[in-house]
Amino acid sequence: MATWVVGDVQGCFSTFRRLLDRLEFRPGSDRLWFVGDLVNRGPDSLGMLRWAYRHRESVVCVLGNHDLHLLAQRDGVIPARPRDTLAPLLAAPDAGELCDWVTGLPFVHRENGFLLVHAGLLPGWDLAEVEAAGAAASACLSRDRPGFLRALYSLRGDPVPDAGEKSPGDGFGRAVAAASVFTRIRIVDGEGTPAFDFDGVPEAIPPGHRPWFEGLSLPEEVTVLFGHWAALGLMVSEGAVCLDSGCVWNGSLTAVRIEDGALRIQPAVAGDGRPL
Repeated sequence: MATWVVGDVQGCFSTFRRLLDRLEFRPGSDRLWFVGDLVNRGPDSLGMLRWAYRHRESVVCVLGNHDLHLLAQRDGVIPARPRDTLAPLLAAPDAGELCDWVTGLPFVHRENGFLLVHAGLLPGWDLAEVEAAGAAASACLSRDRPGFLRALYSLRGDPVPDAGEKSPGDGFGRAVAAASVFTRIRIVDGEGTPAFDFDGVPEAIPPGHRPWFEGLSLPEEVTVLFGHWAALGLMVSEGAVCLDSGCVWNGSLTAVRIEDGALRIQPAVAGDGRPL
């Protein structure tokens, strides 16, 4: 049995299927973990999500910002944006079933010394805080999906009507803030506050800022597996592994086998990637 962790697919289903052949994946025996962002920007989000749902007994996936973007469009919280490619998925007869499954995905998953998350964590969080924040965010999303998403997009600065008056200091507000960290963080300032607008290469990080994974408060035996930061690319370091190798930007789709660290890198199939 093997467990492969796959980077951001973002609807690049043809590339994913090529990678899957190379992994020699056996449903029911092997497992696939995804760092989130199964959908959007690539050409076949519907095919990718249907595949993941069909194999859900062999799949672990955490929520990414584009997965939440799908739910927000489904619920009418936000309109479609120019680079979105979600229309075929949202128009599909099984869209409701698929979106309900996505809603139930966790924000974080911990197993056997590995912590799976889409974007990252606050450096000061310990393991108990990470898991509690993830559970709270999942509970709030499941209980009131439209309300949670309105609050999340309002926190991002989007003009969302009826976002509510919840305070960032209450339980709901803290859960929304945690979800934003789990799905959007790349760098933090000297006090550990996220700078969500930054999406560039590490060499362009502003003075006084650093990657979120520097100075983590997690046990040494825990390795964080994440994606989201395409400009960072594949990175394997002590305590953190980034698997977003920019497939949707004509890069590649990467998988790592957690049992031994073996890598499989599949270049983006023509038609899957988008121009930079």
